[in-house]
Amino acid sequence: MKYIKIFATGGTFDKEYNEITGELFFHKTHIYDLLKLGRSQLNVKIETLMMIDSLEMTNSDRELIINKCKQEKTDKIIITHGTDTMVQTSKLIANNIKKKTILLTGAMIPIQFGSSDGLFNLGSALSFIQVINPGVYITMNGRYFNYNNVYKNKKLGIFEKIN
Repeated sequence: MKYIKIFATGGTFDKEYNEITGELFFHKTHIYDLLKLGRSQLNVKIETLMMIDSLEMTNSDRELIINKCKQEKTDKIIITHGTDTMVQTSKLIANNIKKKTILLTGAMIPIQFGSSDGLFNLGSALSFIQVINPGVYITMNGRYFNYNNVYKNKKLGIFEKIN
């Protein structure tokens, strides 16, 4: 394996909190800090594609993600993505890209809150991408799912298999 590419797109994973206004906003990706915190020894290249909430993601944003994945030389790609439309994006990627291993992951709680699941989800994605077969997957909460057999259970705040 040459390297693992990580594309950052925003989502709760990278949101920050403005203590004065009480609003969440985007400044920069936290992936670099998380890899350092986790003492990662993997060869990783990071590229920020956008910093947006996935509910605001447009078709042209998704086309950019697909095109970047197609153009990427490595066959192992992780995409940090908002959880609300992660399944939708994964389906579009799967319809357009074959022979690469692509994992989408995110967080239910912003990294900056300290109690986030983001570090665990990123670590899981980095582990899974090294051992699973080519295809498109979502990884959350220590599990990975095929893109076409997963949904976000909004009542429990977790991803689950459809069947």
